[in-house]
Order: sequence, then C-alpha cells, then structure tokens
Amino acid sequence: MRTPTLGPAERGEALARMADQELDVLVVGGGVVGAGTALDAATRGLATGLVEARDWAAGTSSRSSKLIHGGLRYLEMLDFALVREALKERGLLLERLAPHLVKPVPFLYPLKHRGWERLYAGSGVALYDGMSISSGHGRGLPAHRHLTRRGALRVAPCLRKDALVGALQYYDAQVDDARFVTTLVRTAASYGAHVANRARVVGFLREGERVVGARVHDLEQGGDFEVRARQVVNASGVWTDETQALIAERGQFHVRASKGIHLVVPKDRIHSTTGLILRTEKSVLFVIPWGRHWIVGTTDTDWDLDKAHPAASSADIDYLLEHVNEVLAVPLTRDDVEGVYAGLRPLLAGESEATSKLSREHTVAHVTPGLVVVAGGKYTTYRVMAKDATDAAVHGLDQRVAPCVTEEVPLAGAVGYKALWNARARIAQRAGLHVARVEHLLNRYGSLAEEILERIAEDPSLGEPLTHADDYLRAEIVYAASHEGARHLDDVLTRRTRISIETFDRGTRCAREAAELMAPVLGWGQEQVDKEVQHYEKRVEAERESQRQPDDLTADAARLGAPDIVPL
Repeated sequence: MRTPTLGPAERGEALARMADQELDVLVVGGGVVGAGTALDAATRGLATGLVEARDWAAGTSSRSSKLIHGGLRYLEMLDFALVREALKERGLLLERLAPHLVKPVPFLYPLKHRGWERLYAGSGVALYDGMSISSGHGRGLPAHRHLTRRGALRVAPCLRKDALVGALQYYDAQVDDARFVTTLVRTAASYGAHVANRARVVGFLREGERVVGARVHDLEQGGDFEVRARQVVNASGVWTDETQALIAERGQFHVRASKGIHLVVPKDRIHSTTGLILRTEKSVLFVIPWGRHWIVGTTDTDWDLDKAHPAASSADIDYLLEHVNEVLAVPLTRDDVEGVYAGLRPLLAGESEATSKLSREHTVAHVTPGLVVVAGGKYTTYRVMAKDATDAAVHGLDQRVAPCVTEEVPLAGAVGYKALWNARARIAQRAGLHVARVEHLLNRYGSLAEEILERIAEDPSLGEPLTHADDYLRAEIVYAASHEGARHLDDVLTRRTRISIETFDRGTRCAREAAELMAPVLGWGQEQVDKEVQHYEKRVEAERESQRQPDDLTADAARLGAPDIVPL
C-alpha cells in the first residue's frame, strides 16, 4: 500500500474532506494514543479524522525516555498485568509492527549489596524475561545475565569500582518517540484517515445531550469550520481536563501532570557498551544509549504550570547530575550537557499523592453520549489504549464493526525493511553514499528511505550532511516538510530530527540552512524564513534561561518568554 505524503496540499485536502462529510470517528489529539486510535479506527473500515492543535507528538509523545519497555519497576509494585501487557506490545513492535523504529537496548543494573540483592533483583529480572517469552513475542531479545564486578566493569568501564559488587544485565527496547508518532499518522492516512496538524478543537457540537462533532480552528490559514462525527474520541493527554471543559461538564476523572526531565550528553563522556538503570530514593534513573549520545533521566515531580512548554529548572538538572555521578568514575558536569528536554506524564489523579507511585494503567470512558475519553497509560501500551478507545466509540455507533486488527498491521516503512537492510551495502554503492548513511536512513524511515534516496538522485546536493548537524542529510529536512507534515522550523529541528538536543548549540547554527531547505516546499519567502529562524533562536535562548532558574516557577516564567510561532 502506498504511503501518502503529509505536505501542505494534503493537509488542506484533509481539512476540506473532514468539513464536507460526517465521520464515524473524530480523534482529538495527535500524540501516540490519538494517532494509534486513528489507525485502529481506519483499519476497521470507519470514516476517520484526526486533528492536532500543534505538531504531531508536540507534547508528551516527543519528550519521553524513548523506551519501549515492560516497566521493570512495576513488578516491584506487583502490577503484573501491566507488565505482561507492555512486554507483549514490546515484542510485537520489535518483531512485526515497527522493526525499523524499535530496537533492542541492553541495560546494566549495578548491585550494591552481596547475597540478598542478587537473589531479589535476579528473581525480578528472570520473571521479566519469563513473562516476555510467555507473551509469545519475546524470543527476539537476549536473556538476562549475572555479572561479577569485574565482568560489569568490562562492559561499563565508566562505573566506579566502589559503586557495585556485581551486576545484572537485561534487555529492553528504545524508539525515537516523535518519529514513531509521525509514522503512525502516515500509516493511518494510508488506510483512509483524514489527518491535519495545527488544527485546534475550540468547541464541541451538540444536539441535546449528544456530542455530534467539533468546531475546529485552522491555525495555519485561519478560520473555523465544523467537523461532524458520530463519535468523538478525546485523546489529548495532559490536556484532557481542558478539552473536557469545552463541553461544560465535569469529567468522570482528572489527569494529573508529572514532569520528567532528561539530559543529553555526548557518547564519549560515559565509557560504556551498555545502558544503565540505577535506583534512586524516589524512582529509577536511566542512562540510555542514543546514537552518538546518552540520554540521562528522568525526574518525577508534580507540575501545574504551563503544559505546552514544561521547563527544566537548574534544580532538576542538578538532581540528575548528582544521582548519575554517584556511580560514575568520571563525573559529568554542566559543561557536558548538550541538550535538555522536559515532558509531562498524563497520570490519573486520585490514585496516590506521590506521582512516582501513580499507576500507569489507562482509563476509557463514555463521559457523555457521543464523546469517549481515553487517558493515563504509558507509551509502550499505546496500541491497547487505542483499541479500547475505538471499542468504546464503536459501542456508541450501534452497528456491526470489524474487531481491532492493528496487531497485524505493520507501520509504514516496516514491510521490506529487513530485505533492504540486508542489501544496504549495495544500496549505498548505488546511491553514492557511505553505508553508515544508508543504515541511518533505514533505521529512521525503513523502506520509506527509498523516497529520500530518490530525492538525492534528483538533486545530489541533498545527499550532503546538514552543516553543523552532520548526523542528518539535507534531504531529510526537505522530506520532513514535503512528506511528514512539518509546518515550521521548530517541527523539523525538534521532532522530525533531534538536532535541538543533540548539538551543543541546540540547532541554532544550522537553523537558517534548514529553513531555506524547507522554504520552497512550504512556499516561504525570505521574510518567513527570517521569522522562523528568529523564533527558533528565541526559543532556544528561553530554554537556556529557564535552565538557569532555581525552581519550577521561575523556570516556567523564563520559558514563556518565547511565544509559539503559531499562537494557540
């Protein structure tokens, strides 16, 4: 099946079609759950629409720990059902649904106590592996292993010798979360869903008590229009309460935001061949391999300030550095930090006072006739949440609809990926690129990498790396605007690529080149190019300033000093 492009013309057409017909299901929210729900509904044969107020994955779904995992710590909470469910989903993603995007990653758990801790932690990891295999989709990952202190220091020389007496090593998986969501959206569109970002729901349509659609404001072109739908699904994550408020009725539950921040440091600052998982007094801390970098995170604190741009304070950064340095032979300093990002977890309120102890279970409810709300959950189990949300919407349709099939639907780029990977040396020779570049493209786009290679064949200059961000090719910037729904420079540098957190300048030195590559695709003149670059530079400076502030309140105020290029 041909994967559609999400360029400006396609966005306009999608909005027009949503306004012209009655949909079966309209999904509000373009994060991983909303995108997954749109795919689920479309693959059941339902007329489906998906709208997102900002960019795809602009909220929580681009700011996670970028892990696809069962949640080892939830075993300690005896939440076996959640872990089993997540491990099954992890296996499905690795083996069938998205092998081009979801990759195995090893983690080392240092043991600090002799005897009992190895037995206790080892039993937990053995159960974790056993539950994975019993799901029927966990045989692709290596089994855990026990290491002596010498063995642990061999795979992780970065560790202080006095920080461990031995270790356990096990495997989980990781993903570029924002890229995954964009791929979900394109997959949904390939099955007939009408999708549009920068389209904000500003009200719901009512007929008596029943919700029959939504009023949508086009943030790019201006103007409001009505989208009629037999069922509306609210999948707006941490904005659930605000979206619910549009119907002027009290919701059945509330969503509480918990802030987690992450640091990105260069690969050479931590000498290790494996990721690390460390226990803190509040939760767990990960050191995650990420290309030529490491991601260190996360924190877990209550947040009730601006949800669009959660800010990392100086105290947050110090907390992570302090805890990771407890085990590192060569401590990290502020100067080692390339990037910082903060995200909000949508947790169901009322389950516990401490956000780190809130369950990651999700809830689906028909809060009023015609309106389904899905909230809570974790990234890994997005497909289950989407299934439950669509099931609830189908129940409200009062007609026979096919059951969920997304367990059998590979995402765009998955089909043919392994064959292309096996042929990567030949592809590199044909394209005139180094094989490492082809591997990079295949692991970001799967078989859709062929579309980028076609662009490079037409214009060889697009095969050159982006200046000052040479992990990415110029063609990827053009492709983000022409095929992946990127409407602004921030979309490309922050979500279609990860330049904003993978370079010490946070992408400011390549911003103009990237904007000029996007300009012909999006019809920008020089004035708009200048505006995009200036906005991005202001955003980076506001983030840097927020990270110098002592607490959440002052950090939030500093971050809000740079408004969105398209105000909500």
